[in-house]
Amino acid sequence: MATTTIQLRIDKKTKENAQDIFKKLGMDMSSAMKLFLSQVIRTKSIPFVARTENGFTPEYEQFILEQSADALKNGRRFKTVKEVMDDLEN
Repeated sequence: MATTTIQLRIDKKTKENAQDIFKKLGMDMSSAMKLFLSQVIRTKSIPFVARTENGFTPEYEQFILEQSADALKNGRRFKTVKEVMDDLEN
């Protein structure tokens, strides 16, 4: 099988952080990228769920923000995050 080269420009800190994680997983950057691309081909998609910094999918985070705004507009108040999440699930 013929091989080819891919060049990727990325900031130094991101590269170093990723290399540290890959090393702990027993692989190098090249192997990790090959694994990623193999999974893209296998799943015909990005092989992970994109999440916001809060840990939610972008769609669910938008839903939470809309529901929170609606709750404030309608005078509903919550004392804890758990109360908000329980309300969203109902």
